Amino acid sequence: MTEPVVAAVDVGGTFTDVAVWHASRASLRTHKRLTTPVDPARAVVDGLDALGSAIAAVVHGTTLLTNALIERRGAVVGLITTHGFRDVLEIGNELRYDTFDLKLRRPDPIVPRRLRMAVPERMSSDGEVIVPLDLRATEAAGRFLVEQGVQAIAIAFVNAYANPAHEQAAARLLSGMFPDISISTSAEVSSEVREYERFSTTTANAYVQPLIDGYLGDLSSQLPSSLFLMLSDGTISTVGAARRLPICMVESGPAAGTIAAAQLAKDCEWPAAMAFDMGGTTAKLSLIHDGLPQLTRSLEVARVHRFKKGSGLPLRVPSIDLLEIGAGGGSIARVDSLGLLKVGPESAGAVPGPACYGRGGNEATVTDADLVLGYISPRGLVGGRVRLDAEFARTSIARVAERLDMSVDETAAGIIDVVNTHMATAARIHLAEHGRDPRRYRLIAFGGAGPLHAFRVAKLLGITQVVLPRDAGVAAAIGMLVAPRGVERVRSWRCPLDRLDWARVQTLLTELETDARELIRQSHVAEEDIHVEIAADLRYVGQGHELTVGLDRRYIENHDMESIAAAFAEHYRRRYSLVLERMPAEIVSWRVRAQGPAVVERAYRFNDGTTGARQGVEQRRAFFRECGGPVDVAVHFRDSLAEHDVVRGPALIEEETTTCVVGPGWSAALDGMGNLLMWNEA
Repeated sequence: MTEPVVAAVDVGGTFTDVAVWHASRASLRTHKRLTTPVDPARAVVDGLDALGSAIAAVVHGTTLLTNALIERRGAVVGLITTHGFRDVLEIGNELRYDTFDLKLRRPDPIVPRRLRMAVPERMSSDGEVIVPLDLRATEAAGRFLVEQGVQAIAIAFVNAYANPAHEQAAARLLSGMFPDISISTSAEVSSEVREYERFSTTTANAYVQPLIDGYLGDLSSQLPSSLFLMLSDGTISTVGAARRLPICMVESGPAAGTIAAAQLAKDCEWPAAMAFDMGGTTAKLSLIHDGLPQLTRSLEVARVHRFKKGSGLPLRVPSIDLLEIGAGGGSIARVDSLGLLKVGPESAGAVPGPACYGRGGNEATVTDADLVLGYISPRGLVGGRVRLDAEFARTSIARVAERLDMSVDETAAGIIDVVNTHMATAARIHLAEHGRDPRRYRLIAFGGAGPLHAFRVAKLLGITQVVLPRDAGVAAAIGMLVAPRGVERVRSWRCPLDRLDWARVQTLLTELETDARELIRQSHVAEEDIHVEIAADLRYVGQGHELTVGLDRRYIENHDMESIAAAFAEHYRRRYSLVLERMPAEIVSWRVRAQGPAVVERAYRFNDGTTGARQGVEQRRAFFRECGGPVDVAVHFRDSLAEHDVVRGPALIEEETTTCVVGPGWSAALDGMGNLLMWNEA
């Protein structure tokens, strides 16, 4: 179903982006404004009002959940678990993320030990009751936690993925006793093996549930239209589903940007692309192959060491595979105890913001450096609505420069070099882990700061082609318009591939599909428009990790174990370049994914001509180390460029939501779809 007027809103740590699609005119309008951290709904409503349309539906994504987990601003949570499993959240998986760090620190559990209660109950791994649930002990545990002031309770019993009956009974009991307390069960949040990851995901869901419930309730009351939510896996869902499982939204904003880039790659038939999203607070990178983003079912949030895998809270939810690769425009530059220049991870955010915003911030940031170097227009950001003060920026960087005994320009250039090198290094490691060569990719850059840094990141990675879509500064909001409506359901059942109980498999998949179809119909998707995919998590017997392999439904109908084994072997070979021929395989979990059509089919083909093009070319001093320092460069306005007009660097190309820096030795031109293509002439 295509709505007549649909809006998408991405609430980031610094900016709130809005995109509005008019079906009758086939036109797209965009808007960008500063986020209001104290009341995020205000920026959403003001942004929609600024575009002045009678909107039928709003698709919404936010970093509110991620920030709450990082900053520990969620609810007070209690945990009720199986007797003997009280300390799973602290024991973890016993893996050290840094083998040689003798002072290694793990993230603090969301639930402190005094709020973790154990009750008698036990299920076997096959779902058989070993110890019945003690309801009196469960009632007593609930009363104790409420007396301690908890706002949410997570229920996570061992082996609940095999049989959720005990969790469901405990949830019914506690919901009846305490109707104002949010209840999360592990069987609903993450019905998969591995206690630590399942317990961590469930407690995280409980931790953010009251926060997101209040926020969505407040936002819904201020919108005269239907509200849908962007999920981490690149699909959209209903408010009801998001309120019940808010942890599925933890990467909703970055995921939306990747969906926009994937749509563009599909339209242009690019076999391999990297989505590079750099905003005001952070930057993310994701891989796209044949127009499809790479998915994962495991991610981390709130890392103790931002770029050390394993140092965060593990979550088992479907998500686009996003690598946090560096800092955003608001990331703060400083000199450490060794006299070295560091950038991030601390951010000035929207309030007080970079020093150049003139809102009370006085620490040097990446945005201040970009302004001092001449890359950002002195007229300000987002069409001048966010005014910038170049003197404030120079003063903030001068304090850093004094400690380094360097000039202000050289220090600003150093800040940019540090953040670009850091992002490129993280990206190179990520690609190497996946067996990928960065030189085979196009870099699709978006976000307010992405186009400012894209050519240097690409140059460091050996990438020779960069793509900047139209309205790159609000690409995440546009991605929400082209995202499909969808849901994924999973259930763990470990079984050797050669001993599958096909009747049980069919029953399990039917239950998952029925649930998935019911949920997606709530997103206004007609039955005939629902597309269902089946997948299984497989591994060789004895391995500790598995691969998710898409399966043809006919394999199940025909009891075709050989085809499932062949699909797994091919997937394993693509990932690891080998196959363990003599090792038997086993299935760990089954997955059903239901999807419906996107609201908007191809957002980047639309150009309604309402952007108010300016003519002519300006001149501005900008710093390029390759040119020996500040030089006069041409400043073009993207709206005034004709198709195939070639802009040779060094140069700047401005649009309302961002600026593209065309480096020395690079050139740029518009293609027939309005994308700005930048390439290395060398």
